[in-house]
Amino acid sequence: MRTPRAVAPLLPGQHVVIIGAGPAGLTAGYLLSKDGVRATILEADDIVGGISRTAQYKGFRFDIGGHRFFTKVAPVQALWEEILGDELISVPRLSRIYYDGKFFDYPLKTANALKGLGLINALMIVGSFVKWRYRPYPVEENFEQWVTNRFGKRLFEIFFKTYTEKVWGVPCTEIRAEWAAQRIQNLSLEKAIFAALSLNKRSTAIKTLINEFQYPRLGPGQMWEMCRDRILRMGNRVLLQHRVSAIETRNGRAVAVRARTPHGERRLPADHVISSAALRTLVRALDPPAPRAVTAAADGLRYRDFITVSLIIGREKLFQDNWIYIHSPDVKVGRIQNFNNWSQALVPVPGKTCLGFEYFCFKGDGLWESPDCQLIGQAVKELEQLGLASASDVEDGTVIRMPKAYPIYDSLYRGHLDAVRRFIDPISNLHTVGRNGMHKYNNQDHSMLTAMMTLWNMNGASHDVWAVNTDFDYHEEQKIEAAPRLALASA
Repeated sequence: MRTPRAVAPLLPGQHVVIIGAGPAGLTAGYLLSKDGVRATILEADDIVGGISRTAQYKGFRFDIGGHRFFTKVAPVQALWEEILGDELISVPRLSRIYYDGKFFDYPLKTANALKGLGLINALMIVGSFVKWRYRPYPVEENFEQWVTNRFGKRLFEIFFKTYTEKVWGVPCTEIRAEWAAQRIQNLSLEKAIFAALSLNKRSTAIKTLINEFQYPRLGPGQMWEMCRDRILRMGNRVLLQHRVSAIETRNGRAVAVRARTPHGERRLPADHVISSAALRTLVRALDPPAPRAVTAAADGLRYRDFITVSLIIGREKLFQDNWIYIHSPDVKVGRIQNFNNWSQALVPVPGKTCLGFEYFCFKGDGLWESPDCQLIGQAVKELEQLGLASASDVEDGTVIRMPKAYPIYDSLYRGHLDAVRRFIDPISNLHTVGRNGMHKYNNQDHSMLTAMMTLWNMNGASHDVWAVNTDFDYHEEQKIEAAPRLALASA
């Protein structure tokens, strides 16, 4: 196990520049602001929240993906409650899988699964599970091996393979097993069946099976908009449309950040830099430049990009799910959100429904480059094909593109990441946090925790920030109980 990196202490009067106004960057900015530390947050976009933003269209609000507010990390929960207060509502969870023309409850319910799969298929799934339980793959290097060892080959092929490859755009054999371990935490077929047979009560000990979650009344972006406003009131800055162009380093330390703005380039001296920017963006911004091998490694880190097609439907109560996973290869949509069922406040017009059709792609491919009208037309066609509503019910639509939504855990990423870390880790006052800042498929709460741990380390702690959402048993049964206030190290 790698030992935590050496971190420069945060001293009184120092200035911290934070790159990115997503959950990690704003968490860092807020906590520093509360303790009177001078901080400036730079955001390339004209909106805060990163992938946890809430987009708006003609008064309708919708997520870029769904963002449950569920965590076992006590300091994160406390921060959500502190900022949102009564705006944090409780939402019942209902999600299903669409496969082979049928809807399956998720988590599994015995009667529903048997009816959908048929008794013979269900028995074959159990038989496959038993076979792979006693004769598993001896080495779990990829997603297919990891899932098969826990669910059996037949269930892997029915419920995992098609959807996963739709999301990531690469074969399951090219996705690292650690991604599965991170995303399907503590779940096996035995546990799923047990949950299904236990009066269908969903476990709150397994994240995948919780039956209720919290959610901001106006969407996840509300959390980060309110966080930004508090930072501003405490006297620090959140500067939008400031795209970082350079991070100046001298004698092994970061000393300043330069950003392109609508009014020209701007330079901000810095005593610490906290970055949630994509690692390849960070490495390419270093001044003097990183060695060619490090830049090549950073460029080798790949991302899956994301499109949301939001449809306004002239009907309500189309279906009760918060979201539906679409495993069918007959349509390109991967997941469908029903924002009426997240919070009614997202839909300002009674009798209407706002759906989010989610498409996974690579920036520059045919889907990404398709005109908005074509993407909306495709979503309308698939809406009808899936039997969720008629095309004639659709009244309007809009398209949101989100680059670098998901870091890809392909067969080469670990070597690339290690090469980048060997170069940037010794810069003791340059700290990487968040999903893209660490090339880790973190949930929102884990991204926030990386920012919190970074600040604690700047104050003298020795947390291994890179272990967040890797040691998944630890983070499922989170042992951090309270967030200490920052007590600035003395000079």
